[in-house]
Amino acid sequence: MTGYEIFWPMMAHAVLVFILYALLGWRRRALVKAGRIQLAQFRENHTADEPAESLVVRNSLANQFELPLLFHVGCIVLYTAQADNLPAVILAWIFVATRYAHAFVHVTSNDLRYRSPLFALGFAALVCMWGWLGIWLAFS
Repeated sequence: MTGYEIFWPMMAHAVLVFILYALLGWRRRALVKAGRIQLAQFRENHTADEPAESLVVRNSLANQFELPLLFHVGCIVLYTAQADNLPAVILAWIFVATRYAHAFVHVTSNDLRYRSPLFALGFAALVCMWGWLGIWLAFS
């Protein structure tokens, strides 16, 4: 390993955030064009009656700044502690893959039967990443 592999999952997650921002803009533009919501409602973030088509994207986007914060911090700490080896990188990719799948379900069917297990798997991968870091630090 070159020592930078842990940053690729971080970049992949950033790409997901960019995709969700683009999707949010596209859906909101379509809703304004269709007359279902007024553009002025977004200026002051008065979106209490935001249609579900854009609300689910906004919520999915907000989710990318909650649990993933621990992911990005964990990746940086793994790197600085030199604990960013194969197990850590695999766990990081699992976390990111579940974030993509979770976001896809969130902005399409929004079916909790699929979304919840995806969240749980990503959560478990993140817990394992931090557990791996703790073990690494304890025995280094």
